[in-house]
Amino acid sequence: MTQSRPCPVCKTDYSKARLVVAENIDPKKISGLSFASRKEPEFMCHRLVECPECGLVYADQPPDEEMLALSYHAADYDSSEEADDAARSYIEVIAVTLEALERRDNALEIGTGTGVFLEYLAKAGFAKVEGVEPSSKAIAAAPLHRQSWIREGMFDENDYEPESFDLICCFMTMEHVRNPLAVAEAVFRLLRPGGVFVTVTHDCKGWLNRMLGKRSPIIDFEHMQLFSEPSIRYLFKTAGFANVSTSTFANQYTLRYWLRLCSFPGFIKRVILAFVSALGLTNRKISLNVGNSFSAGFKPARGKPADA
Repeated sequence: MTQSRPCPVCKTDYSKARLVVAENIDPKKISGLSFASRKEPEFMCHRLVECPECGLVYADQPPDEEMLALSYHAADYDSSEEADDAARSYIEVIAVTLEALERRDNALEIGTGTGVFLEYLAKAGFAKVEGVEPSSKAIAAAPLHRQSWIREGMFDENDYEPESFDLICCFMTMEHVRNPLAVAEAVFRLLRPGGVFVTVTHDCKGWLNRMLGKRSPIIDFEHMQLFSEPSIRYLFKTAGFANVSTSTFANQYTLRYWLRLCSFPGFIKRVILAFVSALGLTNRKISLNVGNSFSAGFKPARGKPADA
């Protein structure tokens, strides 16, 4: 029997965690889109427990690193439009953070998809932008000039020089990695003093996710853990970051995409979509705050300790 792991953020023993959701995985439902970004909810998940120390909700018996790498490498990709919409939301929410940077030499995005957000960073004045992405199909969907910016594979600190980046981004990806603390600590080492790490994560304590419970789209077997404001702050500060901030923000997607995420039964979704389509509203962009959380933390300048 597989041994349960401790909390992947604060290392509190599993025996102290409480059950949140029992395992619910039907192998027959797994497809090429199961590990794709912004897919239609499948409502399957690993067993999820909640850490009493930092508040992280995590899968106590997740797949191993090799299986995750293979799954993401082979994943299908069909969300270019939604990725573009997300990137526009992210560049707006990150604007104030970018103003605090002294340098804009190098930027890295972990889980970059087609690299669309890298375009925005280049326009924001970064001299060099690069991304890392495990899905070969996502990279293939990128324009040729962006493909040269993207390294295919899982994020590996050893692929980069220490203290070589001013900004490292990780949007909707920290839930998918097996060891989020190891990622955050690696990011800390790769940033120059004064550099910043920014993430966007689901907030499992947000009002909508609490209301939907097990029918929330974030209850998904892709997710190795789910953060809340206390647990993401705990992660950043444990990794050494200072001036940590978190905030929620609105995403803007088409009405068609928002309806795809709804937890209604399939036939009800089809009826609603047909009605919305008849009104010509499927491509109408709608901004909604569904509880996604933006977090930022700075690597202290030399000689300055992280804040408490």
